[in-house]
Amino acid sequence: MNLDDLKIYKKLDTGRVGEAMESLPDQMRQVLDEARLIKVPAEYSRVSQIVLNGMGGSNIGAHILRSAFADKIKVPITITPGYSVPAHVNENTLYILSSYSGTTEEPLSVYREVKKRGAKIMAISSDDPKSKLVKLMMRDDIPGYIFKPQFNPSLQPRLGLGYSIFGIASMIAKAGLFKINVREIEDIIASLEIWTRRLRPEAPTRVNAAKQIAQKIFGRIPVLVAAEHLTGNIHATRNQINECSKSFASFLELPDLNHYTMEGLVNPASNRKNLAFLFFDSAFYNPRVQKRSQLTKQVVKKNKVTVIAYEMRGDKKLLQNFELLQLGAWVSYYLGIAYKVNPAAIPYVDWFKKMLQ
Repeated sequence: MNLDDLKIYKKLDTGRVGEAMESLPDQMRQVLDEARLIKVPAEYSRVSQIVLNGMGGSNIGAHILRSAFADKIKVPITITPGYSVPAHVNENTLYILSSYSGTTEEPLSVYREVKKRGAKIMAISSDDPKSKLVKLMMRDDIPGYIFKPQFNPSLQPRLGLGYSIFGIASMIAKAGLFKINVREIEDIIASLEIWTRRLRPEAPTRVNAAKQIAQKIFGRIPVLVAAEHLTGNIHATRNQINECSKSFASFLELPDLNHYTMEGLVNPASNRKNLAFLFFDSAFYNPRVQKRSQLTKQVVKKNKVTVIAYEMRGDKKLLQNFELLQLGAWVSYYLGIAYKVNPAAIPYVDWFKKMLQ
Protein backbone atom coordinates (compact mmCIF):
# COMPACT_ATOMS: atom_id res chain seq x y z
CA MET A 1 0.00 0.00 0.00
CA ASN A 2 1.15 3.52 -0.80
CA LEU A 3 1.35 5.26 2.58
CA ASP A 4 1.79 8.61 0.84
CA ASP A 5 -1.72 8.43 -0.64
CA LEU A 6 -3.64 10.75 1.70
CA LYS A 7 -7.02 9.43 0.54
CA ILE A 8 -6.51 6.15 2.42
CA TYR A 9 -6.37 7.95 5.76
CA LYS A 10 -9.74 9.60 5.23
CA LYS A 11 -11.18 6.21 4.29
CA LEU A 12 -9.73 4.13 7.13
CA ASP A 13 -9.11 6.55 10.02
CA THR A 14 -12.72 7.35 10.86
CA GLY A 15 -11.88 7.37 14.57
CA ARG A 16 -9.52 10.37 14.26
CA VAL A 17 -6.49 8.44 15.54
CA GLY A 18 -4.06 10.53 13.50
CA GLU A 19 -5.45 13.71 15.03
CA ALA A 20 -5.01 12.28 18.52
CA MET A 21 -1.38 11.39 17.80
CA GLU A 22 -0.64 14.88 16.51
CA SER A 23 -2.19 16.25 19.72
CA LEU A 24 0.26 14.59 22.13
CA PRO A 25 2.09 17.91 22.79
CA ASP A 26 -1.27 19.60 23.48
CA GLN A 27 -2.21 16.87 25.97
CA MET A 28 1.05 17.41 27.82
CA ARG A 29 0.61 21.17 27.84
CA GLN A 30 -2.93 20.82 29.20
CA VAL A 31 -1.73 18.72 32.14
CA LEU A 32 1.06 21.17 32.92
CA ASP A 33 -1.50 23.98 33.01
CA GLU A 34 -3.89 22.04 35.25
CA ALA A 35 -1.35 20.44 37.61
CA ARG A 36 -1.65 23.37 40.03
CA LEU A 37 -5.21 22.23 40.78
CA ILE A 38 -4.06 18.87 42.19
CA LYS A 39 -4.10 18.94 45.98
CA VAL A 40 -2.45 16.17 48.01
CA PRO A 41 -2.45 15.73 51.84
CA ALA A 42 0.95 16.30 53.46
CA GLU A 43 1.13 12.79 54.92
CA TYR A 44 1.28 11.30 51.41
CA SER A 45 4.92 12.42 51.22
CA ARG A 46 5.90 9.86 53.87
CA VAL A 47 5.03 6.72 51.89
CA SER A 48 7.68 4.10 51.16
CA GLN A 49 6.26 2.73 47.90
CA ILE A 50 3.85 3.44 45.04
CA VAL A 51 1.47 0.79 43.70
CA LEU A 52 -0.68 1.43 40.64
CA ASN A 53 -3.66 -0.57 39.45
CA GLY A 54 -4.77 0.13 35.89
CA MET A 55 -5.45 -1.93 32.79
CA GLY A 56 -4.20 -1.67 29.19
CA GLY A 57 -3.96 1.95 28.11
CA SER A 58 -4.46 3.06 31.72
CA ASN A 59 -1.22 1.50 32.91
CA ILE A 60 1.19 1.95 29.99
CA GLY A 61 1.70 5.56 31.02
CA ALA A 62 2.89 4.27 34.39
CA HIS A 63 5.31 1.86 32.71
CA ILE A 64 6.87 4.77 30.81
CA LEU A 65 6.91 6.94 33.93
CA ARG A 66 8.65 4.23 35.96
CA SER A 67 11.52 3.78 33.51
CA ALA A 68 11.77 7.41 32.39
CA PHE A 69 11.98 8.84 35.91
CA ALA A 70 13.74 5.90 37.58
CA ASP A 71 16.62 8.15 38.61
CA LYS A 72 14.31 10.78 40.09
CA ILE A 73 11.36 9.14 41.89
CA LYS A 74 12.30 8.46 45.50
CA VAL A 75 10.33 5.25 46.08
CA PRO A 76 9.75 2.09 44.03
CA ILE A 77 6.73 1.81 41.71
CA THR A 78 4.87 -1.48 41.32
CA ILE A 79 2.22 -1.94 38.64
CA THR A 80 -0.36 -4.57 39.61
CA PRO A 81 -3.21 -4.75 37.08
CA GLY A 82 -5.94 -7.06 38.33
CA TYR A 83 -8.38 -7.98 41.06
CA SER A 84 -5.93 -8.70 43.91
CA VAL A 85 -3.98 -6.50 46.32
CA PRO A 86 -0.37 -7.50 47.07
CA ALA A 87 0.47 -8.33 50.66
CA HIS A 88 3.02 -5.49 50.82
CA VAL A 89 0.29 -2.82 50.41
CA ASN A 90 -0.16 -1.08 53.76
CA GLU A 91 -0.46 2.32 55.42
CA ASN A 92 2.93 3.31 53.97
CA THR A 93 1.74 2.79 50.40
CA LEU A 94 0.59 5.37 47.88
CA TYR A 95 -1.99 3.38 45.91
CA ILE A 96 -3.11 4.86 42.58
CA LEU A 97 -6.34 3.79 40.90
CA SER A 98 -6.01 4.48 37.18
CA SER A 99 -8.90 4.20 34.72
CA TYR A 100 -9.17 6.45 31.69
CA SER A 101 -12.87 5.63 31.28
CA GLY A 102 -13.49 5.43 35.02
CA THR A 103 -15.43 2.21 34.54
CA THR A 104 -12.64 -0.39 34.46
CA GLU A 105 -13.73 -3.12 36.86
CA GLU A 106 -10.34 -4.36 38.06
CA PRO A 107 -9.05 -1.18 39.78
CA LEU A 108 -12.54 -0.41 41.08
CA SER A 109 -12.80 -3.89 42.59
CA VAL A 110 -9.79 -3.43 44.90
CA TYR A 111 -10.79 -0.08 46.39
CA ARG A 112 -12.36 -1.42 49.60
CA GLU A 113 -9.43 -3.70 50.36
CA VAL A 114 -6.87 -0.97 49.70
CA LYS A 115 -8.81 1.41 51.95
CA LYS A 116 -9.02 -1.27 54.63
CA ARG A 117 -5.23 -1.61 54.56
CA GLY A 118 -4.90 2.09 55.32
CA ALA A 119 -3.07 2.95 52.11
CA LYS A 120 -2.88 6.54 50.90
CA ILE A 121 -5.17 6.46 47.85
CA MET A 122 -5.14 8.65 44.75
CA ALA A 123 -6.94 8.27 41.44
CA ILE A 124 -6.87 9.45 37.83
CA SER A 125 -9.77 9.38 35.36
CA SER A 126 -11.28 11.31 32.50
CA ASP A 127 -14.23 13.54 33.32
CA ASP A 128 -16.87 11.26 31.83
CA PRO A 129 -20.47 11.24 33.16
CA LYS A 130 -20.25 7.43 33.22
CA SER A 131 -17.03 7.38 35.26
CA LYS A 132 -17.59 5.38 38.43
CA LEU A 133 -14.11 6.31 39.58
CA VAL A 134 -14.86 10.04 39.42
CA LYS A 135 -18.02 9.47 41.47
CA LEU A 136 -15.95 7.53 44.00
CA MET A 137 -13.40 10.34 44.16
CA MET A 138 -16.16 12.88 44.80
CA ARG A 139 -17.93 10.74 47.39
CA ASP A 140 -14.87 9.76 49.44
CA ASP A 141 -12.78 12.89 48.80
CA ILE A 142 -9.98 10.95 47.06
CA PRO A 143 -7.23 13.26 45.78
CA GLY A 144 -6.07 12.92 42.20
CA TYR A 145 -6.52 14.21 38.68
CA ILE A 146 -9.75 14.40 36.67
CA PHE A 147 -9.17 15.59 33.13
CA LYS A 148 -11.23 16.54 30.11
CA PRO A 149 -9.60 14.73 27.13
CA GLN A 150 -10.15 17.64 24.77
CA PHE A 151 -6.99 16.75 22.81
CA ASN A 152 -7.81 13.08 22.31
CA PRO A 153 -10.55 13.04 19.67
CA SER A 154 -10.19 9.26 19.27
CA LEU A 155 -11.29 8.75 22.92
CA GLN A 156 -8.98 5.71 23.06
CA PRO A 157 -6.92 5.53 26.31
CA ARG A 158 -3.79 4.36 24.46
CA LEU A 159 -3.85 7.66 22.55
CA GLY A 160 -4.22 9.82 25.64
CA LEU A 161 -0.82 9.05 27.12
CA GLY A 162 0.01 12.71 27.52
CA TYR A 163 -2.76 12.78 30.14
CA SER A 164 -1.85 9.55 31.89
CA ILE A 165 1.92 10.00 31.97
CA PHE A 166 1.91 13.61 33.16
CA GLY A 167 -1.26 13.22 35.18
CA ILE A 168 0.33 10.48 37.27
CA ALA A 169 3.68 12.30 37.30
CA SER A 170 1.99 15.46 38.60
CA MET A 171 0.18 13.49 41.31
CA ILE A 172 3.43 11.89 42.49
CA ALA A 173 5.23 15.23 42.35
CA LYS A 174 2.48 16.90 44.39
CA ALA A 175 2.97 14.14 46.96
CA GLY A 176 6.57 15.30 47.26
CA LEU A 177 8.15 12.14 45.82
CA PHE A 178 10.01 13.85 42.99
CA LYS A 179 10.21 17.18 41.16
CA ILE A 180 9.07 17.98 37.63
CA ASN A 181 11.38 20.27 35.69
CA VAL A 182 8.77 22.39 33.92
CA ARG A 183 11.31 24.03 31.61
CA GLU A 184 12.55 20.62 30.48
CA ILE A 185 8.98 19.48 29.75
CA GLU A 186 8.30 22.66 27.79
CA ASP A 187 11.40 21.98 25.69
CA ILE A 188 10.21 18.40 25.07
CA ILE A 189 6.80 19.68 23.95
CA ALA A 190 8.51 22.04 21.50
CA SER A 191 10.62 19.18 20.10
CA LEU A 192 7.58 16.92 19.67
CA GLU A 193 5.76 19.66 17.76
CA ILE A 194 8.70 19.93 15.36
CA TRP A 195 9.07 16.15 14.94
CA THR A 196 5.36 15.75 14.26
CA ARG A 197 5.84 17.53 10.94
CA ARG A 198 8.06 14.66 9.73
CA LEU A 199 5.83 11.88 11.09
CA ARG A 200 2.29 12.86 10.10
CA PRO A 201 0.69 11.49 6.90
CA GLU A 202 1.58 14.57 4.85
CA ALA A 203 5.31 13.81 5.32
CA PRO A 204 6.43 11.50 2.49
CA THR A 205 7.95 8.10 3.19
CA ARG A 206 11.45 9.22 2.16
CA VAL A 207 11.62 11.51 5.23
CA ASN A 208 9.08 9.76 7.49
CA ALA A 209 10.80 7.28 9.84
CA ALA A 210 7.50 5.87 11.10
CA LYS A 211 6.29 5.02 7.60
CA GLN A 212 9.65 3.45 6.79
CA ILE A 213 9.60 1.22 9.89
CA ALA A 214 5.96 0.22 9.32
CA GLN A 215 6.79 -0.91 5.79
CA LYS A 216 9.73 -2.99 7.04
CA ILE A 217 7.73 -4.85 9.70
CA PHE A 218 4.61 -5.28 7.54
CA GLY A 219 3.71 -8.95 7.22
CA ARG A 220 5.95 -9.96 10.14
CA ILE A 221 5.66 -10.17 13.93
CA PRO A 222 7.63 -7.23 15.34
CA VAL A 223 9.83 -7.95 18.37
CA LEU A 224 10.72 -4.64 20.02
CA VAL A 225 14.06 -4.37 21.82
CA ALA A 226 15.24 -1.61 24.16
CA ALA A 227 16.95 -1.09 27.51
CA GLU A 228 17.07 1.01 30.65
CA HIS A 229 15.13 4.28 30.35
CA LEU A 230 13.27 3.12 27.21
CA THR A 231 11.85 -0.16 28.54
CA GLY A 232 8.49 1.36 29.44
CA ASN A 233 8.19 2.73 25.91
CA ILE A 234 8.43 -0.64 24.19
CA HIS A 235 5.65 -1.88 26.47
CA ALA A 236 3.51 1.01 25.22
CA THR A 237 4.48 0.53 21.57
CA ARG A 238 3.64 -3.19 21.81
CA ASN A 239 0.15 -2.34 23.07
CA GLN A 240 -0.39 0.26 20.35
CA ILE A 241 0.69 -2.14 17.60
CA ASN A 242 -1.72 -4.75 18.96
CA GLU A 243 -4.66 -2.34 18.98
CA CYS A 244 -3.99 0.14 16.17
CA SER A 245 -2.50 -2.36 13.72
CA LYS A 246 -4.46 -5.49 14.73
CA SER A 247 -1.04 -7.16 14.65
CA PHE A 248 0.69 -9.39 17.15
CA ALA A 249 3.87 -7.91 18.66
CA SER A 250 6.22 -8.62 21.54
CA PHE A 251 9.02 -6.85 23.38
CA LEU A 252 12.30 -7.85 25.02
CA GLU A 253 14.70 -5.98 27.29
CA LEU A 254 18.47 -5.79 27.12
CA PRO A 255 20.55 -7.20 28.76
CA ASP A 256 18.05 -9.75 30.08
CA LEU A 257 17.21 -11.19 26.66
CA ASN A 258 20.85 -12.21 26.18
CA HIS A 259 20.40 -14.89 28.81
CA TYR A 260 17.62 -16.84 27.06
CA THR A 261 16.08 -15.39 23.88
CA MET A 262 18.90 -15.98 21.43
CA GLU A 263 18.64 -19.76 21.59
CA GLY A 264 14.95 -19.51 20.77
CA LEU A 265 15.62 -18.05 17.34
CA VAL A 266 16.58 -21.40 15.85
CA ASN A 267 13.14 -23.00 15.75
CA PRO A 268 10.69 -23.07 14.16
CA ALA A 269 12.24 -22.45 10.74
CA SER A 270 9.38 -20.04 9.99
CA ASN A 271 11.02 -17.52 12.34
CA ARG A 272 13.08 -16.38 9.36
CA LYS A 273 10.07 -15.11 7.47
CA ASN A 274 7.72 -14.36 10.38
CA LEU A 275 9.82 -12.24 12.78
CA ALA A 276 11.34 -8.77 12.58
CA PHE A 277 13.52 -7.52 15.46
CA LEU A 278 13.23 -3.76 15.92
CA PHE A 279 16.04 -2.30 18.06
CA PHE A 280 15.78 1.14 19.65
CA ASP A 281 19.35 2.18 20.42
CA SER A 282 20.52 5.02 22.62
CA ALA A 283 23.86 6.69 23.31
CA PHE A 284 22.67 6.97 26.93
CA TYR A 285 22.63 3.21 27.47
CA ASN A 286 25.37 1.75 29.64
CA PRO A 287 28.38 1.08 27.34
CA ARG A 288 28.08 -2.63 28.01
CA VAL A 289 24.43 -2.54 26.94
CA GLN A 290 25.41 -0.72 23.74
CA LYS A 291 27.92 -3.47 22.95
CA ARG A 292 25.31 -6.12 23.79
CA SER A 293 22.87 -4.50 21.37
CA GLN A 294 25.37 -4.73 18.52
CA LEU A 295 26.24 -8.34 19.30
CA THR A 296 22.57 -9.28 19.65
CA LYS A 297 21.88 -7.90 16.18
CA GLN A 298 24.63 -10.19 14.86
CA VAL A 299 23.03 -13.22 16.51
CA VAL A 300 19.63 -12.36 15.07
CA LYS A 301 21.13 -11.91 11.60
CA LYS A 302 23.00 -15.23 11.89
CA ASN A 303 19.57 -16.83 12.27
CA LYS A 304 18.44 -15.05 9.09
CA VAL A 305 15.81 -13.03 10.98
CA THR A 306 15.13 -9.45 9.86
CA VAL A 307 16.89 -6.74 11.90
CA ILE A 308 15.80 -3.09 11.95
CA ALA A 309 17.61 -0.49 14.04
CA TYR A 310 16.57 3.01 15.04
CA GLU A 311 19.01 5.32 16.81
CA MET A 312 17.31 7.74 19.21
CA ARG A 313 18.03 11.37 18.31
CA GLY A 314 17.11 13.20 21.51
CA ASP A 315 20.01 14.78 23.38
CA LYS A 316 18.54 13.94 26.80
CA LYS A 317 17.17 10.72 28.24
CA LEU A 318 13.70 12.08 28.95
CA LEU A 319 13.46 13.62 25.49
CA GLN A 320 14.18 10.17 24.04
CA ASN A 321 11.29 8.72 26.04
CA PHE A 322 8.86 11.07 24.34
CA GLU A 323 10.59 10.73 20.99
CA LEU A 324 9.91 6.98 21.14
CA LEU A 325 6.41 7.49 22.50
CA GLN A 326 5.61 9.63 19.47
CA LEU A 327 7.45 7.47 16.95
CA GLY A 328 6.01 4.18 18.22
CA ALA A 329 2.46 5.51 18.05
CA TRP A 330 2.90 6.60 14.44
CA VAL A 331 4.48 3.27 13.50
CA SER A 332 1.43 1.44 14.88
CA TYR A 333 -0.82 3.83 12.95
CA TYR A 334 0.87 3.33 9.59
CA LEU A 335 1.09 -0.43 10.11
CA GLY A 336 -2.68 -0.49 10.68
CA ILE A 337 -3.25 1.58 7.54
CA ALA A 338 -0.99 -0.80 5.59
CA TYR A 339 -3.15 -3.70 6.82
CA LYS A 340 -6.23 -1.73 5.67
CA VAL A 341 -7.84 -1.63 9.13
CA ASN A 342 -9.48 1.14 11.15
CA PRO A 343 -6.77 2.00 13.73
CA ALA A 344 -9.35 3.11 16.29
CA ALA A 345 -11.56 0.01 16.25
CA ILE A 346 -10.97 -2.69 18.88
CA PRO A 347 -13.73 -5.21 18.05
CA TYR A 348 -12.38 -8.11 20.10
CA VAL A 349 -11.81 -6.00 23.21
CA ASP A 350 -15.32 -4.56 22.87
CA TRP A 351 -16.82 -8.03 22.38
CA PHE A 352 -14.91 -9.38 25.37
CA LYS A 353 -16.14 -6.61 27.67
CA LYS A 354 -19.71 -7.18 26.52
CA MET A 355 -19.48 -10.90 27.26
CA LEU A 356 -18.19 -10.18 30.78
CA GLN A 357 -21.28 -8.19 31.71
